Formats: sequence, structure tokens, C-alpha cells
Amino acid sequence: MTYRNVARKLTALGCRELPRKGGGSHRKWFNPETQRATVIPDWGGRDLKSGTIRAAVRQLGIDWDDFQNA
Repeated sequence: MTYRNVARKLTALGCRELPRKGGGSHRKWFNPETQRATVIPDWGGRDLKSGTIRAAVRQLGIDWDDFQNA
């Protein structure tokens, strides 16, 4: 799954991307419901590893099934 697909699902679940203060290939996401944040790599069109996505979803306090169905 690419970063764009992950971002679309997280936005649908109420999370938002925090503004960047510098360069780099990682983006910070925040879940206002759980008050938790995480960092997700943005590799352009390359697929992210499923373990990386699962860890980010867990850190945001989102159920994996809810994420997949979003």
C-alpha cells in the first residue's frame, strides 16, 4: 500500500497530518480522538511494508479492521 492510500484511509478515520517544519521523507500524523501521534514514511509511489503500516495504525490507537475498511 502506498503512502497516498494510507493517508486517504487515515483522513477518513478522522486523523490529520501535522504541518512539516523541514524537509525529509517522513510525515507526522495525529489522531485527535486518542491524542496520539506517529510518523509515517512517504516514499512516493513505492509500497510501504505492512508491518510499518500496522505499527503506525496501532500507535494512533486505531483498530486494524477499522483501518482496512476505511
